Amino acid sequence: MDTITLITGANKGLGYESARRLREAGHTVLLAARDPERGQAAAGELAVPFVHLDVTDEDSVALAASWVRDQYGRLDVLVNNAGINGPSIPIDQATAADVAGVFNTNLLGVVRVTTAFLPLLRASDNPRIVNVSSGTGSFALTEKNSWWDPEYVPPIYAATKTALTKLTVFYAHALPDMRVNAADPGWTATDLNNFRGIQTVQEGTDAIVELATLPADGPTGAYVNRHGIVPW
Repeated sequence: MDTITLITGANKGLGYESARRLREAGHTVLLAARDPERGQAAAGELAVPFVHLDVTDEDSVALAASWVRDQYGRLDVLVNNAGINGPSIPIDQATAADVAGVFNTNLLGVVRVTTAFLPLLRASDNPRIVNVSSGTGSFALTEKNSWWDPEYVPPIYAATKTALTKLTVFYAHALPDMRVNAADPGWTATDLNNFRGIQTVQEGTDAIVELATLPADGPTGAYVNRHGIVPW
């Protein structure tokens, strides 16, 4: 039986590379993106179906879930990859609107998508959820590496990833029949960091692909990068 996998924000960067690798691994990949033109172009390059999905729009998410239900009847893997950097400014210069805008995509977007697709995941024999987090959300790594420069580690973005990792653990406990994990791609060269990252997108997607292909008895509630467990 084919593995049906949906990846949000998959028209570029880590999402696109995850889609490419999982398609090569034999998954039926559904490439989801908010921009129809870019999304359809990326899906065409990979020869996979395109799903219009804006994680900040409840109606868009609901329509996407309805389409997947009508076409496939289930979902085996959900990769919550869509995210934004937000303003790269010191936190004392940020407004509540700045913070809310980034949380709306990076955290609430995950909640919207996960909630909408849970009925389809429950129809799978081996449901997996992969939330693409970041090591910048780790207290231990932030202190160890002195990640305080807002130009390189935007504080609002980092806070959303801290919250996302915690949310992942709660989902894992609430959904014991699913494998729910957080992936830290590491500092990967994508347009999110103006291609300053030191890893390739293949290296950056290693943890995502690993978690998306877990067996039914695989770990859940884990926070991992390509080297192993990420410290909190």
